[in-house]
Amino acid sequence: METPKIIKGSEHETVYVTISLDEYESMKSTIEILSDPEAMEHLRKSKEDIKAGRTKSVDELLKELKR
Repeated sequence: METPKIIKGSEHETVYVTISLDEYESMKSTIEILSDPEAMEHLRKSKEDIKAGRTKSVDELLKELKR
């Protein structure tokens, strides 16, 4: 992650902050996901599955796909 450049207009006023295009796109994607109730519900359920041990290894998934 690139360190943002903060440009101040006065002692206590930030005029603007510059970040890389990649960082900006990443932030936009994150905001989009966080703003989507359905995506957040899937994320919550996924975290519950991980806590409860309802997961499969990559090898297990590959074996299932080969069937």
